[in-house]
This record gives sequence, C-alpha cells and structure tokens, in this order.
Amino acid sequence: MATQPDTSSANFICKSLLAGGVAGMCSKTAVAPLDRIKILLQAHNKHYKHLGVFSGLKTIVEKETFIALYKGNGAQMVRIFPYAATQFTAFEIYKRTFTSVLGSGSHIAKFFSGSAAGVTAVTLTYPLDTIRARLAFQVSGEHVYTGIIHTGVSIFKEEGGVRALYRGFVPTLCGMVPYAGFSFYCFEMLKFFCMKYIPNITCTPCKRNTGGLVLIVPAKLLCGGVAGAVAQSVSYPLDVTRRRMQLAMMNPDTHKFGSGMVQTLKAIYKENGVFRGLYRGMSINYLRAIPMVAVSFSTYELLKQALQLDTGIDIKTG
Repeated sequence: MATQPDTSSANFICKSLLAGGVAGMCSKTAVAPLDRIKILLQAHNKHYKHLGVFSGLKTIVEKETFIALYKGNGAQMVRIFPYAATQFTAFEIYKRTFTSVLGSGSHIAKFFSGSAAGVTAVTLTYPLDTIRARLAFQVSGEHVYTGIIHTGVSIFKEEGGVRALYRGFVPTLCGMVPYAGFSFYCFEMLKFFCMKYIPNITCTPCKRNTGGLVLIVPAKLLCGGVAGAVAQSVSYPLDVTRRRMQLAMMNPDTHKFGSGMVQTLKAIYKENGVFRGLYRGMSINYLRAIPMVAVSFSTYELLKQALQLDTGIDIKTG
C-alpha cells in the first residue's frame, strides 16, 4: 500500500504551496494571449468586439506589438502564484478532511474538496484578478492605468474602496463552486479510471518504490484537459458576469453592469442574449481552458513527484 503524506506538516504545506504556485504560473503564461483576447471579447472592447479569436490576436500584434499579447500577465503572475498555491494545497487538506468523514471513495468528498479549495483561493486573491482584468482591457494609446499598484490605488480611491476591488466577487464565488469542484473531481476520477482500467498505457511505477502508480505526462495532460472542458462548460456564464462587473466602471456606457450579479446577468441577456452574451467568447475559452487546466494539473503532479510529495497510488488499496 502506498503511504500517504501528512498534509498537516509544515514541510508538506510549504512544498505543496511551491508546487501549486509554479503550476499556476506555468499554466497561465502558456495561455496568456488567449486570456487577453478573451477579456477584450467578453467585455465588448470597441476595437475588438467585431473580431474573432484569431483575427483578434492578429490585430493585437499589428496594433500593439507582440508583447501586447501578454498585457496584464505581470499582474496575473502576482495573483496566480498565491492563488494556485492556496488552491492546490487547500485541496490536499480538504480532501484529507472530507474523505476521513465521508470515506475515500466518496464522490461528494472529492467535489466538495475542489469547491472549497477554489473558494478559499479566490477569496484571498480576488483584488489582484480585478487589477489584472483592468490592465488587460486597456489598448495602446488609451491607457488609464500605469501598473499594478497604480491600478489598485485608483480603483480603491475612485470607485469605493475595498468593495470596488471585490466587484464581481459574488458571481465569481457562485461560478467557482462548480468550476473548481468539477475540475478537481473530474481530474481525480479520470486519474483513478486510467490507473484502474488502463494502467499499462497510462501509468508507470512510482520512482520512490512505494508500490504505487503515477500517470505518465500525456495521460496527465489528457485528464486535465477533459476536466477543464467540463468545468468551464458549467460555470462560463458567471465568468462573463464577473468580467463585465470588474470592467463596468471603465466606460460610462457600461456602468449598468456594475450594480450587482443578478442585474448584470439580466442586462447581458437582455442586450446580447445567450450565445452572444452569456456564452460570448466560449470558443476561445475552450481553446485556453483545456490546455491551461491540463498544464496546471500536470505541472503540479510532476512537481509533487519531484518534491517527493506523491508516493503514487496503489490501485488495489486506493
């Protein structure tokens, strides 16, 4: 039977925080250009709202240079390291807690662990997400903000203090429960399926010689990609709502999207409908979410093995 690490030890927590933070940075940097065009399309930026994904990316390069594809990614890295570090570490702790109460085979325990981890992480880092969205929404020649600190201070002073930095937080929480829950649940279940039914194709013995199995990299990427697709399909309308609320105060014409979650949902639906409003940018979201979640889970799992946090799973004993 593969031994399980002590999730309450300082050594485990520090290593897990490091692995989670690095995994988050790698995954977000990999899809940063798609993240930026997604924000521009979601919030109907006047220069890009008539364009598609690839034509939008091409236009960014032509109008603002190649580096502009990564606009806002600095703020994203500042945010994503603590976010991903907290999320992955919290998941390990919550999973240990919930499974001890509900049983190791409990589907509810896996889903709740992912949801609770996502809520914990987003609560701690949400203001940085608002700042990153503002920076990414700007286009060359029309800059309102000059950097992370200036953006945060400006929002705080001019738009209502801490509450302004958390604008869109309620739909984010509502969306995070199914998104993080399904992400972790699907990944864990797909990983278990691969190890139990097709280990000869998807697994290799753990290098720590514990008798357990670990997924090979292509299998990790596949499981993570499927998990990301499922999670995004469920939670996407609330992601659009969050973005419209975060960016509402940048243009007088969009102030109506900053009043509240329900009002914003209604306004988006009334103005643009389901596919052009609540699911606007969904195609690009699949293009970015699938590789992003795949890279995130895969990098985290690889770093867990490198840092000797993962002893592998003995499929006979779970």
